[in-house]
Amino acid sequence: MALRWYSTVVESTDHRALAGWWAEALDWTVAYASDLEVVLVPAWAEELTEALPFHRVPPGLVFVPVDHEKSGKNRLHWDFAPHTSENRDAEIERLVGLGAKVIDVGEPQEATWTVLADPDGNEFCVLSARDA
Repeated sequence: MALRWYSTVVESTDHRALAGWWAEALDWTVAYASDLEVVLVPAWAEELTEALPFHRVPPGLVFVPVDHEKSGKNRLHWDFAPHTSENRDAEIERLVGLGAKVIDVGEPQEATWTVLADPDGNEFCVLSARDA
């Protein structure tokens, strides 16, 4: 038996706003929203979920409210990569235009990734373009 990666939960002092930011950044869909949580899923996943076996359904992102601000560096972060047919630098500019910030966490000069933070300060990376 294997577990299915069901979701990643992100705490925020404004869970609705942060979920909206990530929905736009990833082009994902709000599957459920309440005062207790906002659930995002890839748009294509909604179309396929009924047809996929339980263990093949992709994970979602769940945003929940908390009273405290983020403090310190994340111990877990997301890596995102554009396809080789896309302009990586333009994608980083788009994310910054949405409210992300390019940050320095001590990555090496020759790093093939760029570290950013979402509007709540959660770190994530945009990797070099990939084709698989």
